[in-house]
Amino acid sequence: MEAPAAPHNPSAQNPGEQNPGGPGDPAGGRRTLELTVHSAQEMLDLGRRLAGLLRAGDLLMLTGELGAGKTTLTRGLGEGLNVRGAVTSPTFVIARVHPSLGDGPPLVHVDAYRLGGGLDEMEDLDLDVSLPDSVVVVEWGEGKVEELTEDRLQILISRATGDTDDDVRRLTVTGLGDRWARADLDALKG
Repeated sequence: MEAPAAPHNPSAQNPGEQNPGGPGDPAGGRRTLELTVHSAQEMLDLGRRLAGLLRAGDLLMLTGELGAGKTTLTRGLGEGLNVRGAVTSPTFVIARVHPSLGDGPPLVHVDAYRLGGGLDEMEDLDLDVSLPDSVVVVEWGEGKVEELTEDRLQILISRATGDTDDDVRRLTVTGLGDRWARADLDALKG
């Protein structure tokens, strides 16, 4: 199954450039960064670096084909946030909460793959209640959780498909809203 395509952003001319808000853009516009990851270890390391930018109230939406590295990236986030429990795919339980082992925010890891509708179908997860105090990561969240906040980080992970041993992943990191317009996304570069 192929992941949905990333939203087209015609105003994004240079990766990493802050773009002015336009029709359909949340307040603050958007900022995009393109990254290439060559191994699962690099994806874990990227997650650890990303954790350094995160704070309670942050929403991350991860999009990519099955096996693209969404859970591996989230595992790195969990390590960087110093949360309890092994971060594994929540496909069959839909959501897992990983409490902080320190003074940081807990990590709420959601897999919305099997959920068909929008935010209404996800109400039982109480993401709107969890978001202010947690870092919420939603795999397959496009079209389902955008209503939670205008400030979010969307990460599209692309990989070679078919019968290949290619571990290279291309990531498009898009920060939406005022929160991410001010964030130093360049810190994600290895």
